[in-house]
Parts: sequence; C-alpha cells; structure tokens
Amino acid sequence: MVQQRVERRARVVIRFAGDSGDGMQLTGDRFTAEAAAFGNDLATFPSFPAEIRAPAGTLAGVSSFQLHFADYDILTPGDRPDVLVVMNPAALKANLGDLPRGAVLIVNVDEFTPRNLAKAGYAGNPLEDSSLEPYTVHQVPMAALTAGALEPLGVGRKDADRSKNMFALGLLSWMYSRPTEETERWLRSKFARRPEVAEANVVAFRTGHAYGETTEAFAVTYEVAPAVLPDGTYRQITGNTALAYGIVAAGRRSGLPVFLGSYPITPASDILHELAGLKRFGVTTFQAEDEIAGVGAAIGASYGGALGVTTTSGPGISLKSEAIGLAVMTELPLLVVDVQRGGPSTGLPTKTEQADLLQALFGRNGEAPLPVVAPRSPSDAFDVAVEAARLALTYRTPVLLLSDGAIANGSEPWRLPEEDALPDLTVTFATAPNGSEADGTDGRFLPYLRDPETLARPWAVPGTPGLAHRIGGLEKADKTGDISYDPANHEFMVRVRQAKIDGIPVPDLEVQDPDADVLVLGWGSTYGPIGAAVRRLRAAGHLIAQAHLRHLNPFPANTEAVLRSYRRVVVPEMNLGQLAFLLQGRFCVPVDSITKVSGMPFGAAELAELLGPYVTKEEVPA
Repeated sequence: MVQQRVERRARVVIRFAGDSGDGMQLTGDRFTAEAAAFGNDLATFPSFPAEIRAPAGTLAGVSSFQLHFADYDILTPGDRPDVLVVMNPAALKANLGDLPRGAVLIVNVDEFTPRNLAKAGYAGNPLEDSSLEPYTVHQVPMAALTAGALEPLGVGRKDADRSKNMFALGLLSWMYSRPTEETERWLRSKFARRPEVAEANVVAFRTGHAYGETTEAFAVTYEVAPAVLPDGTYRQITGNTALAYGIVAAGRRSGLPVFLGSYPITPASDILHELAGLKRFGVTTFQAEDEIAGVGAAIGASYGGALGVTTTSGPGISLKSEAIGLAVMTELPLLVVDVQRGGPSTGLPTKTEQADLLQALFGRNGEAPLPVVAPRSPSDAFDVAVEAARLALTYRTPVLLLSDGAIANGSEPWRLPEEDALPDLTVTFATAPNGSEADGTDGRFLPYLRDPETLARPWAVPGTPGLAHRIGGLEKADKTGDISYDPANHEFMVRVRQAKIDGIPVPDLEVQDPDADVLVLGWGSTYGPIGAAVRRLRAAGHLIAQAHLRHLNPFPANTEAVLRSYRRVVVPEMNLGQLAFLLQGRFCVPVDSITKVSGMPFGAAELAELLGPYVTKEEVPA
C-alpha cells in the first residue's frame, strides 16, 4: 500500500459529470449522503438534460452533480469545483470552463476514443496536448478496471460499464476519507431484488477505493472535519422532499386529511412521488389527466373539508389560473406549489429561474388577490409549506408557494423540528346556522358572514344539516352567498377580498448587519448566493446589509421603512427584475436590479463582483 500524505481542508467542491446514462445523479446523491452522515454541512446542485435520453456522448447529453461540503456553515453549492470527475469527452468539454487553475481533474480515459472525441467536437485528444496543463490530471481507466474486477463474477463488459460510476464513488470516498460501510449496505438494499447487480456495484465501489489506496498517482488524501451545527437530529433533504414533509406536517397539525391533485411536470414531480408514499399519514394523491383536473380536484377536496394541495411548475400555473380564481371567489383554502423553471412556454424544464413572481401575484382574470410565499433554501421549504398551509386555513384563501429548480433538486442538512414547536393549525368547521334575528336571517346559514379579525368566511362541510349554501364562480352576495350582479355588492366584495389579504400580519423584514448604507434584498433561492457574496464583501472590509423576503404578498409592514433606510437598495433576481419592479411601484423607492436568466443560479464570486461597485460608492451605470 502506498503511504499518502493527509491534508486537512475546511471546504471542498466536487463535481461528477458524464453522460445522462452514467449515473452521475446517483453517484452524487450517495456521496452527499456520506458527507451528511459524517456531519459536514453541505449544499448540492444537480444539473441534467431535459430529454429522457439525449444522444450518448454529446454535449446535450451531459449530466452533472455538484457537492459543496465543509466543516462550517455554507450557503451555496459552490461556484467552481476543486475536483472534477469526467466520464467522457463531452463531460470534459461541457465543464472544463468552470475548473480553476490547479484543480484536480479525474478522467475516465477509456472513453476518450476517436469516435467519442468527435461526438464532443474535439479535433484532437485533449489528454495528449497541452490544453490541460493548468490542472492536476489523473487519467484512470475506470471502465477497464471495473470490468476486470467484475469478470470473476461473470459480469460482461457491457453490464460492467454500468458500474463504473461506483468505481468513481469509491475512489472519491477514499480521497476524502469517507466511510464505506453504509454505502455498501445501501447498495445491497437498493438492489435487493437483483443481488447479482448489488454485488457488482459493491465490488466496483471497493475497486475504486482500493485503486486510490494502492496507486502512486494520488499522493494526497484529504480530510474535511464535521461542521459544528446547532444541537439536534439532522438528515439530508431536498427541497421537494421538504415541501412534501411540510404538507404532511400541516395535515397532522390541522387534523385534516391531505389531498394532492397533481399532474407530473418537471421539476415538481418529486413532490407527487414523495406524497404518494405517505398515505399512512392521511394523504391521498391523485395523478390527474391534466393540470386543470388536478387543481379542480384539489378545490373539490377543500370544499369537502380536506387540505387541498396542487403542485406544478410555471406552465401548469398558467393552465390552473382560472381554477385558482375560482378558489379566490369561493374563498376556500388551497395550497398551490409552483416549482419555477426557465420559460416561457416549455422553456428550460430542468433549469432554474424566478420568473413567475408577477404571474403568481397577477396571473388571473379580475381582482384575484392571494398570499404568496417563497422558501429560501431546500430545508426552509418545510417551514414555508407549513406557513402556506397556515395562511390558507386561517384566511380561507388559496396560497401560492414559489419554489424553484435550484431549491427543488438541491439538498442540505435539515434539523428535524420538535412537533410541539410547529404551529397549531386546528380548524373549526361551521356546525350550525349563523344568521341573526336582527337582520332577519335567523335560522339561516350565511356562508359569507366573516370573522371580524381575519375576514375569513365559515368553512362548512357539505352534508352538514342546516348548512346548505351556494358555491361556484359567479359573484356572491355579501353574507348570504346568493348570486349577485349588483354593482355595489361587487365593489364591496372585491374590496373585502383584497382587504383580507392585505390585512394578513406577517413578520417584519429582518436586516443582517444593518450598520451600512447599501442593502441587498432578495427572495427565494437567491438567499444562499447573496449571503455568500455579502460575506466576501464584508471580509474585504465593506459595509453592506442583507435582508430576505419570505412573504411576497402581503409584504412585511416595515418593508418601506427598511428600503428608505439605505442609500442604495440592490435586488438580485433570476428574472428581469420582477421584485425590483414591484418594490418601486409599491413604495416609490429607487431600487437597483441585478438580473440573470441563464437557467443557472448566481455564483457567490459572480454576485460579489456585481455588488462591488455599489459598496465602493462608485457610480453604477443605469
């Protein structure tokens, strides 16, 4: 065995990249699980093609998984990888531009054939010229070594090729002193129905680990110590899984059955998949024939006394808009989850964007206000799902939750909450007529007689004796709920529905390091990049404040006061400036907008550079 030197690192960014059939997402997920079990803080960013199976060996078919893990709290999946593992020439070409000088490049040399090089657009072999000199390159025959190790098991070369990702995982696990026992147990469990496949993957994993131990090519191994995090029980979680768990928690805390009416759509489908496996917690899932049927069924479930939920992405919100307006008119609780992706139309199904904010607020006919909330990270999606359900149940309104692809597919440690720390969402249904003698309605049920504090109407479960009432999309008369075309009544009902949303109390906007004259304000998944960029600028001696919006409608009551407290307010967004537009229109405060619509999140260094001119008081071009 070769004696290697051990280096301790505070943080590392690793990216696995290969063909969409090479198992890069599985490899990255498993390495992430190892880092989480070891106690590192972490953040991930998977990236994959929209096509189910893009042409093998082409740039369009490259899939990657990036993991940032550290011994301290981190905010992003990292900007540029310290280690890049590529399984073919296309993966190298697609990712090399992100690799900094001096980084480690591990190449599956077996795939660098003339045919594959041509597919990737290489005129020559980059492993044989000087183009990779800025990097520490390790050429590893992963496919050949894996095939040789599996030959005694009777596994053919084609089947062995499918296990080479486990070779790469074993090698990286050795390089970063990751435990191996749990991964082997996981492989045997995952492929329990096909023990021969399980054994092949375990052997490939061990072979990669042994290669690192015995070869002289790798002179250094690395250690990243566990992070010091607040006490509690943690698990790794993705944003979509956290949303699903938050929805289940809301059902349990409210005592209501949960009904999900959904149509599969990237990148929201995993919420449907997750909830489908949680039926034992009072969850019913309905995979509808289309988006409209999904939301219609969810509204029907809410009418019947359940917590109705529908999940989708931007194109689905467009299709659901009329039905969401129906939920506004009927004033029924409904949780609408929009996992945003690049648009318009089909757009970039597997890439991230924040361009549905204006649609969430105004994308319905008529005056149809509703609360809008957004999580800031994968683990925060749990809390925001519970908060969205609280708003829907308390105020009898649809609530739109804006996640996005970076949150949905990314993962980080999540500290499991104590049950008694979650809000009590208990609902009181109407049980008897609520009319009064004073106005001649004694003995009648008035479905639009409102709670004086919340302006919510009573929720009556169909079939309750004495509570028959009209339901539907036509305008309702105040209190009685009868169909009304009276102009004065319509004016009143429009304004009271708006007042109900405007009057929702939300926590004040909190500012970090407020002793500055520049404020960076974000929402949604820009939280991590903004936080990391602001850390860099503060470390360089600049005074800069940061705040983040969870509630986007209504805004926190102190929003205007916060905005007016700073010389400059800068809003980075993955759209063309939608929040900046809203803030300027609502509060008449100048707001500087930093925008990005590439389908990729902001990098910390990128954003720090863009914010630099604001904190140095240089004039920033309009």
